Amino acid sequence: MASSPGTSENPLRVAIVGSGPSGFYTAGHLLKAKDLEVSVDLYDRLPTPFGLVRAGVAPDHPKIKSVTRVSEKTAAGEGFRFFGNVNVGEHITHHELKERYHAVIYAVGAETDRQMDIPGEDLPGSWAATQLVGWYNGHPDYRDLEFDLSCKRAVVIGNGNVAMDVARMLVLPRSELDTTDTADHAIEAFASCEIEEVVILGRRGPAQAAFTNPELLELGELTDADVVVDPADMNIDHNSLQDIEAEGQLTARKNVEILTAYSQRESTGKSKRVVLRFLRSPVAIRGDGKVESIDLVRNELDHGSDGALRAKATDDHETVEAGIVFRSIGYRGVPVDGVPFDEWKGTIPNEQGRVVDPHAQHAIPGEYVVGWIKRGPSGVIGTNKRDAQETVDNLIQDLHEGRLEEPSSGGAPDEVESLLSERAPDHVTYAGWELIDAAEKAAGEPQGRPRVKFTRVEEMLDAAKTSV
Repeated sequence: MASSPGTSENPLRVAIVGSGPSGFYTAGHLLKAKDLEVSVDLYDRLPTPFGLVRAGVAPDHPKIKSVTRVSEKTAAGEGFRFFGNVNVGEHITHHELKERYHAVIYAVGAETDRQMDIPGEDLPGSWAATQLVGWYNGHPDYRDLEFDLSCKRAVVIGNGNVAMDVARMLVLPRSELDTTDTADHAIEAFASCEIEEVVILGRRGPAQAAFTNPELLELGELTDADVVVDPADMNIDHNSLQDIEAEGQLTARKNVEILTAYSQRESTGKSKRVVLRFLRSPVAIRGDGKVESIDLVRNELDHGSDGALRAKATDDHETVEAGIVFRSIGYRGVPVDGVPFDEWKGTIPNEQGRVVDPHAQHAIPGEYVVGWIKRGPSGVIGTNKRDAQETVDNLIQDLHEGRLEEPSSGGAPDEVESLLSERAPDHVTYAGWELIDAAEKAAGEPQGRPRVKFTRVEEMLDAAKTSV
């Protein structure tokens, strides 16, 4: 009879699907657990790890990307393996993971964007912000997209940091992009960009904007663009003022201060403008075969019965000419075959990280979630560390209380390796990723850039096989 999981004779075997911050934080917490022998296999469908740190963080924010150093330490530890270019559901199923591990943890994030569900949303020139972000970050899924940046005005819908990143990237001068790891194809496209004005729309007021203070402050330091806020938009209503004065609302208070300062600025005559407009919602996108304008409705804030301030449409409408529109109104997860999914929330149903069978209303043994697929798309990168700790604590509690089952196939490490070698012969180990990493950095060094990214899977796989 096998010894209890978590001993040297029978290490606790855990599969983590998704190698973004949540996946790596989870791996780190597990491998540091006291008095517990753990073996972690981290899967990703791309040959490269780090998820949105690599493919979502704006290229002009290199300090945020330094969080990968923590992940690199985790990867160097005993008991860790990385299997990149492996698509769970295609190369190995959820059921097969359950057969080979004591626990399976999904850290797959929120892969798709929310729709606005308005007329004209599907016109050419109407995009999800995630598409532009993936494109300029060199994500292979978005490599071949083509954005028409020949118009004079772009509209970005949403009041979060992604909306801010998109607006900023559209107005950065080439000289500032040339020192980043922005994908080469995007640098060339941005260099010939003719956009002179980016309008950022928020359906609620300045007090409800979801920008972080550093992102909002950074907007005021743009080299080539003035920031414009209508002073009339800064007439904060009484309920909003009460809300931001409450304990724990420091970010919102500071945002209002920053926006008020912007509203009082004189134009410096820079060649471009970023305009922040509040209490506006899109109701239609119009154009003959492509985006040409967007219809907006002015909102007022309504205090609901639950105390939340909601945007309520008025009879005040306007049309704004624009040649391209980016929606950044939230993200949602996509279902994983064999795992419960909440279509309404866009998450895997769970209780503190334990996956819950929605019909039987009980936790499914050995199945867990972390990150955005657990809680929805909220928080910053560091939020995932605490989130992952909660899930790991509950997994370990389940282990100690005998709720984890032994893998039915035995789950020997070399058996998993053999299976993947057969089904995904081009899978990439962490050593393979290090070769990709080294090649990208070597390409960037002569140009004074942190790296020049490979943007196609085939290029990555070639680099992963190159001996040093």
